[in-house]
Amino acid sequence: MSWDFFVPVCVGDLVKTGGINQYVVQDVVPPKQLPPYLSKFKASLRSQGPLCVLEHFDTGYSVLQHYNSVELGVKEDLLELLVQVVSGLAATLPSLLVSTSVTAAERKEKLNAVKMSVYLLCKLTETLESDSCRQSIITAPGKGGKKGKAGEGLLQWDSEREKVLQALVQLLQLDIRSLWSLSLVEEEFISCVTCCCYKLLENPTISHVKSKPTRDCIIHLLGVLIKKYNHLLGASVKVIQLLQHFEQLSSVFAQAVSVWSTEYGVRAIIGEVIREIGQKSSEELAREGSGVKAFATFLSELGTLVPELMIPNISVLITHLEGESHTMRVAVCEVLGEILVRVLCGDGLDESGKADRDRFFDTLQEHLHDTHSHVRARVLQVYTRIVNSKALPLCRYSEVMELAVGRLMDKSINAVKSAIQLLAAFIAHNPYSCKLSSADLKKPLEKETAKLRELKEKLEGKAPVAVIKASELWAAMEPELLVTVRTELEPTSEAEDEQQEDNGRDVEEEKEEEDDRATAVKIAQYLRVNKYRNAVRLCIRAHSCFPESEMFASLSTLTPETLMNTLALIFKGSDEDTSELSQNLPPTPQKEGEKEGEDGELKKQEMLVQYLKDTETFALQVERAISVINTMLYWKTTSVVQEAVQFCVTVCEFSVANSVSGVRKMLPLVWSTDAAIKDAVVQAYRRLYLNPQGDSVRTKAQTLVDSLSELMVDASLGTIQCLEEIVQEFFGSSSNLQSTVVQVLWERFTGKRETSGLNRRAAVLLLGMAARAEREVVLSNLDTLCSVALGEKVTEDFLLARDTVITICSITDHVRQSKGAPSRLPQDHQLFTCLTQAVAEGVVMEDPYWQGFMEQAVRLIYFLAESPDQLCSRLLQRSARLLLDQIAEGGEINKDASQMQEGSQESNEQGEQVNCVCLAQLLALCGCVAFWQVSHLERSVSAELRRRRGETEEREEKEKGPSSKAKQAANESAMEEELGLMGASAEDTEAELIRKICETELLAEENLLCAFLPLLVRVCSSPGRYSHPQLTTAACLALSQYMMISPSACEENIRLMFTVLERSALPVVRANAIIALGDLTVRFPNILEPWTQNLYARLSDEVPSVRQTAVTVLTQLVLKDVLKVKGQVSEVAVLLIDPEPHITSLALNFFNELATKDNAIYNLLPDIISRLSDPDRGIPSEDFNTIMKQLFSYITKERQTESLVEKLCQRFRTAKTERQWCDVAMSLSLLSMCERGFKRLQECWECYSDKLTEPGVYQPLLSITAKLRRGAKPQFKAQIDEFEKRLTAVHTRGLENVESPEMDEDNQKQGGPSERTVVQTPLGTRGRTRTKRGQTKPSVSNRGDDSFVTPQRTRKSKKPVVTFSSDEEEDEEDAVMAESETPKVTTPIARTSRRARLRN
Repeated sequence: MSWDFFVPVCVGDLVKTGGINQYVVQDVVPPKQLPPYLSKFKASLRSQGPLCVLEHFDTGYSVLQHYNSVELGVKEDLLELLVQVVSGLAATLPSLLVSTSVTAAERKEKLNAVKMSVYLLCKLTETLESDSCRQSIITAPGKGGKKGKAGEGLLQWDSEREKVLQALVQLLQLDIRSLWSLSLVEEEFISCVTCCCYKLLENPTISHVKSKPTRDCIIHLLGVLIKKYNHLLGASVKVIQLLQHFEQLSSVFAQAVSVWSTEYGVRAIIGEVIREIGQKSSEELAREGSGVKAFATFLSELGTLVPELMIPNISVLITHLEGESHTMRVAVCEVLGEILVRVLCGDGLDESGKADRDRFFDTLQEHLHDTHSHVRARVLQVYTRIVNSKALPLCRYSEVMELAVGRLMDKSINAVKSAIQLLAAFIAHNPYSCKLSSADLKKPLEKETAKLRELKEKLEGKAPVAVIKASELWAAMEPELLVTVRTELEPTSEAEDEQQEDNGRDVEEEKEEEDDRATAVKIAQYLRVNKYRNAVRLCIRAHSCFPESEMFASLSTLTPETLMNTLALIFKGSDEDTSELSQNLPPTPQKEGEKEGEDGELKKQEMLVQYLKDTETFALQVERAISVINTMLYWKTTSVVQEAVQFCVTVCEFSVANSVSGVRKMLPLVWSTDAAIKDAVVQAYRRLYLNPQGDSVRTKAQTLVDSLSELMVDASLGTIQCLEEIVQEFFGSSSNLQSTVVQVLWERFTGKRETSGLNRRAAVLLLGMAARAEREVVLSNLDTLCSVALGEKVTEDFLLARDTVITICSITDHVRQSKGAPSRLPQDHQLFTCLTQAVAEGVVMEDPYWQGFMEQAVRLIYFLAESPDQLCSRLLQRSARLLLDQIAEGGEINKDASQMQEGSQESNEQGEQVNCVCLAQLLALCGCVAFWQVSHLERSVSAELRRRRGETEEREEKEKGPSSKAKQAANESAMEEELGLMGASAEDTEAELIRKICETELLAEENLLCAFLPLLVRVCSSPGRYSHPQLTTAACLALSQYMMISPSACEENIRLMFTVLERSALPVVRANAIIALGDLTVRFPNILEPWTQNLYARLSDEVPSVRQTAVTVLTQLVLKDVLKVKGQVSEVAVLLIDPEPHITSLALNFFNELATKDNAIYNLLPDIISRLSDPDRGIPSEDFNTIMKQLFSYITKERQTESLVEKLCQRFRTAKTERQWCDVAMSLSLLSMCERGFKRLQECWECYSDKLTEPGVYQPLLSITAKLRRGAKPQFKAQIDEFEKRLTAVHTRGLENVESPEMDEDNQKQGGPSERTVVQTPLGTRGRTRTKRGQTKPSVSNRGDDSFVTPQRTRKSKKPVVTFSSDEEEDEEDAVMAESETPKVTTPIARTSRRARLRN
């Protein structure tokens, strides 16, 4: 074969004249003639094998050249042939490649066949892929339409694509590089295959699950090319390019790179790709279309797949943490998290690994404070995974925990949710203790700390004395020793010579016994005990005794220097010798064991103390987190509430201190309108309380009852009502625990098992909750309830009796909700006998819990008894008789029962002999009976009348018989109308009957209730004489209940009730009076309407509890449209700065709810500003600003802002003091000013221009211009600058020195603001209203904005100032407001019909 095939850059190059020995296509077959040519190709393939491509290449080329005009069948045939050719080559080449006797011609022939077949197959695959993508785009919108031939081909291509890739993988896996000279594969051949692979990767569906086989084949094919054909750099560049343009490829390439680096061993590919991403500048990544999201996803998924291979290249990525792209910062942090979880974890890390781990943790902690909320949230999630994987070092727990608690205050909802999840993970996987309570840990910590201190003191006592080094001692003794040496070396006398001889003999004797080493030790001992002379002499003699010794060899020349050197050598070396000797000595086992034991004990104690300290720190942080997360239970964001609920469950399971507070706090959420929140709370309680653990059903039931009882201890009434919902759901479900739980509850209640009084009360309340789901639980055991709680020992425990009555009341819900005849018990039933006896006997007892029991008992009597009015009448008689008997026992003359009223009055005149507590309890009983008598008439009696009327109408209709159908159809509409009128008329008649009974019969002289009314009035109107707090409280409350009976009773005593409200010295009486008057306002709005101002006055009461009650009651009245919203709302606004946080939150809630009503706050603002800026109020300017800032936050509409600007500017004209000017100016500055509002401000220049010399007016107006200038357009900014110059000029020089004709002309050109002001907003000279205490108040505007002006009353009488202190010495008549003080009814309030109220 004389020619070579070169892979062309483009398809058309093959028909051009090539170079020497270069293959050129000779014959391009026309499209219509291609089928027979393909048949020849197929036949040749069968006969010649894969080398037939050398002869039929032109046929394949012709298909590529005429692709758009060739039929689909031809393309499919060619694809099948080419796949067979490549597969054939893959099968035949291995034998050729291993053969050593292959000629150059055969090698060239095989090489050309490989290049030709691969080229044709790759180009055809690319073309088919493009056609497939195009067809999928065209046919994508269609639904179920018929698919043409292209559609069928598309389906076939999806199935054939995998075969093409498999054939290429089989071929290229062979070592075909030997076919090329010098094994250098040409770049064009590699590019031909890789371009085909990357083209297939551009398919939008390549990341889908169905494309996994194709995806895997492409990855493996590219892996072969990278490993064997030097495609590493090209692949890394191509990965980056494709990620920039195809976001869906991020997960595909992450998988590919991990496969290439692990299965093919090409780890360098990770470094190349990460280096390319790391070199991207932050400016480049910030551009749109930069592929930053794809890069980030790629890095995150690659870090998940091969975290250990990311560590060498992580330094390149960390630079992106300083960049502007938050997406890249998130990706890098996630990579760090994966490395910390899966690689740098555990105790087996070397020093380098620990350093990397600490560095990565420091980096993550820094980004918990990232500027972007998404980064903060994701880093918190990374930490959650780290904690869940137990990969966080113990030393970092406290630090990260503190950061997580801080993130609870984050502005981002996602960050807050992630922080809650992290804290929950900390608690669930904490390494400290299963029970986290700082209070419980405090004592053990103190105990163990004291023990540690004792151990340290004990060891310090045994510590050896500090050892001084030999060199230090030598330096100290050297001067004196030198003197001794010189003295010894001087000539000596005979006596001294004799002594020296004796010493010499001693030394000779020592020689016999000792060696030179022992002598040196002896010399050192002499030196230590300061026997310098003996040491020197022994040293001199030792030289003569041991001439061969190295230690004394220098003494051959005896001079002071040599002698001192020898002594120094002996002395300094003695320590080492001694230590060597001590080392050679056998150790003392007992002492050494004691020492090691003491050291080990000390270390253990130190570790224990440190552990307890860490546990306490952790518990304190958890408790701090609980207090913050508990407040999130009532956020408006559902997802945050759900996370908070789950957190509360987690901390409760770990017995964290105060965890029950969160569980109780989330209980009211069972009434949430959001189904997700309600379900989360129900599931939480089911998990905590209704799914107990235990070996038997009995154990589970006892555990369930214990946990529920614990929850109900000290629970408020609201908590118990919420708990009813959950317990009722439990008993309503089909649980095998129900019967056992009920049995355990009855055992506790009856006392069969010893239990506390609190648990008995909890048990009976839980039985009542169960009765709401299953009535028979209580109904079948009424006798047991009566005998246990309401029997002979009822006076010993009124709390248990009260809760028992509440439980019995639970069965009355079914009675009242049923549409049938009412089911009531006879008056002589044991239940009512027990109740009346207990109530009557309790009247003359001083039990603080009797009143709560009495109220529930009277309620139950009216719910369940037949003729409850008769029963309660006898109860009142019996109670009064017992009280009179008590008085008689004290020496009072007994009166006849028929003279009840006179007896009561006389008994009060003898106040010294009446027990005030007992009298208070009797009056409370009277008030309770009066209240429930009215309720009984308007609910039960009215409902029974309606039921009977309905039955009568049904009976009459049946008696009349069916009329003709035609006549019935013709008159159907007329009959419905008539029936409707008849029904309405009948209901009105029933309502009138009830009203008449209340008006004429309940307080008639023959009625027992009437007998107590004069006594109530007397006690309430004479606070000086009847000063007992409980008596006064009970009398006022009972009087208010009497006033609920009828309008006449209300009108007669309304003045007295408001006198009590304003003049009572007892806060509880004033608070009760507010609640009572709120109820009366709902019942008799026309009577109470003139007294509205007196109700608002209690908002400024000096006692916080009274203010709190007042704002709560007024909030309900205003939001339910019972009270008209008027300027008195300014009193509520003052509570926004109340020192009590709870009152402030109530006031804030009032305005939040009021803001939902259309224009309500907008209409009230001018009046509020006028009242609060009144000099007589004396509100500090800072407080005024705080209130106004909150109120103006509700003004969001541009039109309202514009109108308010004008109205506030008009207030400058009527404001009389500088303080009022400043307040109006500050109010203007708080508005969210817009361009239209600014224009209106300019138009009203005349209103405030003369006030600008005041800094308090000038500065707020100047701040308006500063806010408007931000983001303003150039033209508008010029107007702002001009206005600011004008403001500054008037402020600095005065109005008279600034105004000029030129300015007037400018004003006229701009629209004549002064003129326009006069025309549009004239001064309110007519419409002035009178404020309280006769002060004038300017009108807002006469422009027709009637909705803005506070509604006025047609008449208003002047009232004197009301004093709040009561004088005990003043006359009784003076304790009640005079007739002239009583407001007159001027504005009747439209009420709903009596019938509608009765229904409600």
